[in-house]
Amino acid sequence: MADPSTYRPAPGTIPDSPGVYKFRDAGGRVIYVGKAKSLRSRLNSYFTDLAGLHPRTRQMVTTAASVEWTVVSTEVEALQLEYNWIKEFDPRFNVRYRDDKTYPVLAVTLNEEFPRLHVYRGPRKKGVRYFGPYAHAWAIRETLDLLLRVFPARTCSTGVFRRHSQIGRPCLLGYIDKCSAPCVGAVSAERHREIVEGFCDFLSGRTDQMVRKLEREMAEASEALEFERAARLRDDLAALRKAMEKQAVVLGDGTDADVIAFAHDELEAAVQIFHVRGGRVRGQRGWVIDKVEEMDVSDLVEQFLSQFYAGQAELAAETPTDGVVVPREVLVPELPANAESMEQWLSELRGSRVRLRVPQRGDKRTLAETVARNAEEAFSQHKLRRAGDLTARSAALSELQEYLGLDSAPLRIECVDVSHLAGTDVVASLVVFEDGLPRKSEYRRFALREAATEGDVAAIAEVVRRRFSRYLKETQAQGVERGTETPGVNQALDPETGKPRKFAYPPNLLVVDGAGPQATAAADVLAELGITDVAVVGLAKRLEEVWLPADDNPVILPRTSDALYLLQRVRDEAHRFAIRYQRQKRSKRVQESVLDGIPGLGQVRKAALIKHFGSVKKIREATVAEIAAVPGFGTRTAEVVHAALAGGRTDSRGESQT
Repeated sequence: MADPSTYRPAPGTIPDSPGVYKFRDAGGRVIYVGKAKSLRSRLNSYFTDLAGLHPRTRQMVTTAASVEWTVVSTEVEALQLEYNWIKEFDPRFNVRYRDDKTYPVLAVTLNEEFPRLHVYRGPRKKGVRYFGPYAHAWAIRETLDLLLRVFPARTCSTGVFRRHSQIGRPCLLGYIDKCSAPCVGAVSAERHREIVEGFCDFLSGRTDQMVRKLEREMAEASEALEFERAARLRDDLAALRKAMEKQAVVLGDGTDADVIAFAHDELEAAVQIFHVRGGRVRGQRGWVIDKVEEMDVSDLVEQFLSQFYAGQAELAAETPTDGVVVPREVLVPELPANAESMEQWLSELRGSRVRLRVPQRGDKRTLAETVARNAEEAFSQHKLRRAGDLTARSAALSELQEYLGLDSAPLRIECVDVSHLAGTDVVASLVVFEDGLPRKSEYRRFALREAATEGDVAAIAEVVRRRFSRYLKETQAQGVERGTETPGVNQALDPETGKPRKFAYPPNLLVVDGAGPQATAAADVLAELGITDVAVVGLAKRLEEVWLPADDNPVILPRTSDALYLLQRVRDEAHRFAIRYQRQKRSKRVQESVLDGIPGLGQVRKAALIKHFGSVKKIREATVAEIAAVPGFGTRTAEVVHAALAGGRTDSRGESQT
């Protein structure tokens, strides 16, 4: 535990200006980013009596080893810089808005020749338009089923679409007029896109315009004595009105607004937001966050607005979205301290005036109370759902510290596992867990060379040597010896990119898959490299025993302990990651073996072919000219490969003849 007084800036050196600051740990990793109207006032508040700090703030300042800041001209600049740094460095102590559930959206694939409507969960993609989010997938499907009568657009998958195109018959939806059947050419691509665009217009809020259009067409059909068509349009109108009824009118004046509410305690907070467009609730979303410092509602409002709308603006720049990034009004329970700067920033994002205010009376006040009740309910459910999980993770880390005799809880755990098939295609994986959760961006995999045929013990030693040799190399990149780093000099970041080096952070605990010999081999490598502050254990699969280096007897953890469960989870994740890599290697080797025996093909050329085409099947389908285009190939070698795989002859133009 670090003493904050060791890195506290000298009195008078902190400017009394707006700015953004970063706390870094001993390895130079950014662990917290914040902004302040007065850097001097805000930073001095972190260096008061530790007992008076918020628990998470106390943990942050004792984990940090240095603090730095950047002065900006205005609070608006500080908002933008804070968001950019949080996104770039992903600090572990910053407020993170985690969806309390994965909300479904309605996706329209405008990037396809025949756009598709479907329910979707996951990351946004370019060329796809999204509507929502909705609280339940069934709500989307119910609305979609109603609207397909009026907008008979394609909803089938690519595979189903192709299959019906081949057989020349539409699916059931095509027969019951809930799909215009573009798969069999019943409508052109242009007409189908018009149908989809009408669907998007309706969901975007142009409901009255669509209703008036159908009413006019129905009247014209009736006057022309086209009673069958008029009856169909009447039914379409009924379907539209029924879909509109499902989106309750909450603000009679057609207001566009986001309504936000919070529920919180000392350590956590829940936020709910209702998206109201044209007076109707178009979507709802919720998050639960950890509070890193003492925050009241106005502070929570400030944090949420800056992160949420900056993220929405970034998302809108990449993909089409439903509506504008920021509505005309943002209704909050309390105004933040920098309300004027926040309004100015939101207005810049929207491109026109945005009002940030607290509703006092009427329909908007009633809706704000409804959102607040939703926030309270979500927070209660979160407490019931996550209590066991949070408690278990904390208990697991504390138990590991106790059972293994560690100086501190192992907040960062790395695990190494080796995988092979009868001694061939030997690979290894290294997975990383921080605070009991996987950090997949830092997973690494190794193709073993030196110890590939010498057994698991030698393989473990090679992986540990390569991982920690790279760590030493990167931390000494500036010519500073380990253990003698100059305070304020960041050895963990690449000086050119400013981003963390791949192996810059050592674990508190290194787990190897195996028993005593594997653990001892890993510990010997660390000792050889002069690393003494990383604990090593081996986890044997048969009886789930924990082995310490050079110990004759294992440590037996209780079968129901959280510590053993965490070790098993880490080991199983390493095993899964290693198996996946080993199968990829084996698949590539099997494909290359098909090319064995072809004159003129060595290992380099075989690898080049597989890399260029992706599979032997695609090489068989390629022409001589396409094979000759691979680096390292000429026409003669390409003809030999084509003849060996395709079994045919080639003419002078490089085309296959049978």
